[in-house]
Amino acid sequence: MKGERVAQLEPLLHSHPEGLRRAEIARRLGVHRSTISRYVDELKQYIDIYEENNLIKIKDKEGDENIALSVYESLAFNLSAEILATNSEFQNPHLASGLRKIAMNMRSYAPKISDNVINLAEQIDKQVQQKKESSKFNSILEVLIDSWVSGRIVRIIQMPNGFEPVETELAPYFIGFREEDSGGRNPISVTGRLRHTTEIITIDISTITSATILDETYTIPDNLKPFKLRENTEQYASIDMIPLRLKLKERSAMNVFHTVVHGTPEFDKLEDGTLICSMDVENSIELFLRIIQCGDSVEILSPESFKKKFCKMLNKILVIYQ
Repeated sequence: MKGERVAQLEPLLHSHPEGLRRAEIARRLGVHRSTISRYVDELKQYIDIYEENNLIKIKDKEGDENIALSVYESLAFNLSAEILATNSEFQNPHLASGLRKIAMNMRSYAPKISDNVINLAEQIDKQVQQKKESSKFNSILEVLIDSWVSGRIVRIIQMPNGFEPVETELAPYFIGFREEDSGGRNPISVTGRLRHTTEIITIDISTITSATILDETYTIPDNLKPFKLRENTEQYASIDMIPLRLKLKERSAMNVFHTVVHGTPEFDKLEDGTLICSMDVENSIELFLRIIQCGDSVEILSPESFKKKFCKMLNKILVIYQ
């Protein structure tokens, strides 16, 4: 468990170059503050970490070059930053911090543009301080980003239009603007897979009232298809498929897979009469449940990674009843 936490600490610090307090790191990793010093000491063996003004930071490597933009690139960046700052309902203090760092890099060769970028950063900071809603929004956004970076499931609670709170457990795949036809500001949303399903949904972050990172990891599939809007809905459709190979004692066992998305099954009969089925199947909790339902009538042959994952789940289930 400790090794996992230390592994999660590095990407967390990389995503916060301004540094994080020990208490904040503990909150984001879901551990007690007293354990953070041990994690930091262990990570120091691999990367250069230091503490400044009670903030834990990753030290820049020697020889790292500053960003050098041309005047044209600098102006294009300035204009893009202005669009970003005015396109979102909630302003972000990390945007202001990043703008200042880049502005200082262009001070020597584009002083006027540098001043414009610094002024833009100051405007963002003022808006953040004036709007209490921005503080809550940014706190939730940071949790979602940490979940995304560390590859862990996040539990979110929404309060849509004053109705009963809705709890959702999500594996974030993407965080960004969602296009709308309203002509107004585009909301910042999180798109990801619902836990225990293959369903991909997109949620407006401003509707989230609480976000908590869970102690369960996930991976974004390499064969993830581009998100596409379904007709008459705001959800996205994308399914992670795996090339499943099964050994069957009874062909009728295939009936349990009718509720699972799969390709056309291909059957091979061995000399001893054993029936082998190969097909592309959705990688979901539903698939696990259907295989368990088959009992000893079905045996997973490949892929090996899925077979190990299935055995790990069976062991977890057995622990409950032992």
